[in-house]
Amino acid sequence: MSHIQRFPSAAKAALTNPLKMSQPLGAALAYLGVDRCLPLFHGSQGCTAFGLVLLVRHFREAIPLQTTAMDQVSTILGGYDNLEQAIRTIVERNKPAMIGVATTGVTETKGEDMGGQYTLFRQRNPDMAGTALVFANTPDFAGGFEDGFAAAVTAMVERLVEPSPVRIPTQVNVLAGSHLSPGDVEELRDIIEGFGLSPIMLPDLSLSMSGRQPTDFTATSLGGVTVEQIRAMGASAATIVVGEHMRVAGNALELKTDVPSHFFSRLTGLEATDKLVRLLMELSGKPAPARLRRQREALVDAMLDGHFFYSRKRIAVALEPDLLYAVTGFLTDMGAEVVAAVSPTQSPVLERLKAATIMVGDHSDVETLARDADLIVSNSHGRQGAARIGVPLHRMGLPMFDRLGAGLRVQVGYRGTRELLCDIGNLFLAREMDHEDHDEAGESHGCGGGSCGCNAV
Repeated sequence: MSHIQRFPSAAKAALTNPLKMSQPLGAALAYLGVDRCLPLFHGSQGCTAFGLVLLVRHFREAIPLQTTAMDQVSTILGGYDNLEQAIRTIVERNKPAMIGVATTGVTETKGEDMGGQYTLFRQRNPDMAGTALVFANTPDFAGGFEDGFAAAVTAMVERLVEPSPVRIPTQVNVLAGSHLSPGDVEELRDIIEGFGLSPIMLPDLSLSMSGRQPTDFTATSLGGVTVEQIRAMGASAATIVVGEHMRVAGNALELKTDVPSHFFSRLTGLEATDKLVRLLMELSGKPAPARLRRQREALVDAMLDGHFFYSRKRIAVALEPDLLYAVTGFLTDMGAEVVAAVSPTQSPVLERLKAATIMVGDHSDVETLARDADLIVSNSHGRQGAARIGVPLHRMGLPMFDRLGAGLRVQVGYRGTRELLCDIGNLFLAREMDHEDHDEAGESHGCGGGSCGCNAV
């Protein structure tokens, strides 16, 4: 039976290799999925610098990110003046379509009234009504990456989306969770458009973070969903919500516009993708395209070919909660045993995980729990621990700074599930082939596998 094990704060004095990422960082990524947006951290310069470095290393792109540069005096006396000056400077110099403000531990500890500051700024700066402003409370001493991402998306829904008495039958909203890469968002768009539907992705990282070369420098995000498209989400026929952490944003959108929401805990796996395809068939009134049917056949064949290598494999997974749920679900579908599922933060989705041990922890916990595992699935920060215990690491999630194309990986839909299946299956296959090669080398030497102590293997 699975059980959730949580370390109390007194049991662990320090995180030696943290898995957790902060709320403001998640909010910044959500804002980066909006065209001509400039995320603004309301806090000290250090808060922004560390987040900026992490995103640059993962996406290998220029990341627009600004700060209100709070110091000791402004932190104590209040940071509204810093915020107003930062917004005015950004608008005058860069003319963004939207500025997304995320609070940090500095301002949240002080107790800044973000709603009051928004109202005060609008009253004092009527000349800047043309720039959309979104404020999200994202304390980095509580919650984690997914929480900040969800808070930013919810803030955009509440601030920008406009109710509409008219419904566009072919228009569909998609609230894409933080666990979806730009490649995943692009794949999801292709699937939806294959049914003749027009999706509005919020946020749309596939257009802003998938790699583009602008002719001129721009200090804002390049591509993404436009502010006008966000405002038009109230006219859609339905909303597809991907990820448990996006449920609050989906409920807020439905409450504001009466557009019905359809929740998907994951889109990785055969059954999960079938559920999405059935919904799209209902919304469009069209059968599944031939391309999707071929992809499904290819996935079923790959599952038949690959299940031999997954069967009884012991795997430890350490990822953000919704990605953790998607990956562990896929692995158990393939016959593997998840010996440990480690999440950086608590989440309702952890109650539905299938694993021998489920806990909120960090990479050092993974290192302890995965000593007898055949594979570890985590981000690039897990590489040192995996190397120490001699267990292969399959990199997923964010950050992934020691591999190219991290943001382009696809792991949703039939095609993405097949790619994930083959990537992990090949790690198992390679290890089996290595063992066979060692055995053959020992037999050819005549020592029965190197038992004589020679260097043949």
